Amino acid sequence: MIGIGYGASVYLRATAPLGIDVSTNTTAQALLHDPGGPMEGPEDADLRVVVFTDYQCPACRRAAPELDSAMREDGRIEVAYKDWPIFGDTSKQAARVALASEPQGLYFEIHHALMREHGTLTEALLRAIVERMGANWARLTGDLQAGRDRIQTALALNATHAFALGIAGTPAFLVGPLLVKGALSRSEFAKAFSDARAELHG
Repeated sequence: MIGIGYGASVYLRATAPLGIDVSTNTTAQALLHDPGGPMEGPEDADLRVVVFTDYQCPACRRAAPELDSAMREDGRIEVAYKDWPIFGDTSKQAARVALASEPQGLYFEIHHALMREHGTLTEALLRAIVERMGANWARLTGDLQAGRDRIQTALALNATHAFALGIAGTPAFLVGPLLVKGALSRSEFAKAFSDARAELHG
């Protein structure tokens, strides 16, 4: 009986939809329609994923390459990034630097580079990453100052959206109509994509 019960629980975890259906949540619908901010993916994408993440969050760093792999393998995913720095001042500065790189067209390169780091994102390390990705540090610091209000407004809005969705921490993923909290593996992301499409088209 114990073996049967365990087998049933494994089966249910494998077959049950990942995440919760938030299709009636007005914030979720607004984000899926027009998330704003940095987005990457093919023009013919048929599913949007909104990612709430922090550059100093260990679980976010684990999930990031898994999402990247699942996104590439699927080929029809558009990802919208929502920087939500909740791990203190270091996280806030990293998020500001990432968003300040947008005028140079290097947000995605810097975002992914920051996610690959495993140490504390000091000012010196942020500068090294920015320059390694081909951005001009002096210009970025100027853009950071000039765009301070814009960047702060964007970060505050991301926090507002997270709270409206009932998200308490990072990472969290709005996969179509499904909200998934916590780090996922590549195969779990693939399942979430499939589940979301089934919800959308079922």
